[in-house]
Amino acid sequence: MADKQKSHNLNGMLDDLADAGETESRVAVADVLATVGQRSFGPLLVVPGLVVLSPIAGIPGVGSACGVAVLLIAGQLLIGCDNFWLPKFIRERTVGRHRLERSIRFLRPVARVVDRILRPRLRVLTRRPFTYVVAATCVALALILPVLDMVPFTSLAPASAVTAFGLSLVAHDGLVAVLAFVLSVASLYVVGAVIL
Repeated sequence: MADKQKSHNLNGMLDDLADAGETESRVAVADVLATVGQRSFGPLLVVPGLVVLSPIAGIPGVGSACGVAVLLIAGQLLIGCDNFWLPKFIRERTVGRHRLERSIRFLRPVARVVDRILRPRLRVLTRRPFTYVVAATCVALALILPVLDMVPFTSLAPASAVTAFGLSLVAHDGLVAVLAFVLSVASLYVVGAVIL
């Protein structure tokens, strides 16, 4: 699968997602993977984070599926894989194109604001060995997502953190990685509030 992803900002990534797939009615996870690139761990982390932050998250089980996807992506980054792999049952999951397009429209205003903030800085925080810390944190967040999937809106903090980590890797913006760590701590607080 060729790497097609060229975007270094969130709006460009949304443009790529809008073009995903070859059919009019459904878009498969495999189509999204082909669009963002098999070697691009940053964009691959952004996509499930954005899904949980969008109206698609209202579909039962989507948060848990995204948690599994983040676990696989971050886990492979953590063990040093160069290419990304997903099991067939996840690659074949689909969503209606109208839902995808509605979610992209919902995210556009946020993307415009985020893109004005993103720029290369504190690059050391987006390179190895620090990417292993990012990956380990994302693995922990992935384990949280299915738990929070049962309570509406509680998954916003971990999904925001995963998205921020992905964006930090895409734009080489270490300051966004710092923000993502803050959101990760907030996620632990949310989990404590839900469980206790």
